[in-house]
Amino acid sequence: MTYPDPRPYGGSPAPMNPSDEKMWAVLVNLGGIFFSFFPALIGYLVLRDRGPFVRSHTATALNFQLTLLIAYIVGGILSVVLIGIPILIAAGILAIVFPIIAAVKAGSGQWYTYPLSIPFVR
Repeated sequence: MTYPDPRPYGGSPAPMNPSDEKMWAVLVNLGGIFFSFFPALIGYLVLRDRGPFVRSHTATALNFQLTLLIAYIVGGILSVVLIGIPILIAAGILAIVFPIIAAVKAGSGQWYTYPLSIPFVR
């Protein structure tokens, strides 16, 4: 006689194979260009237990996107005194360049940490 699994929803999720981890890491990093921190947040919450590579990339992408959000808020507030405009321009450029670099590194299977990001999630 077989008994049902007592763990809710069958327990922990199955680990991904390395090519799937790379694909999701690339998608999460590139998603930040178009949808702000939402792909990184959703990716972190859904994929963090599926493998160390995808967990690292989703956590660093989320940290970077949250750091950008803070930079946008500070730049928006300081744009009243005109010093915020260069902050907003620099944050906009970095929001495009760094995720592309991270996606290329993830696609080649390399670990990557965004520069200038505050480590909110580990």
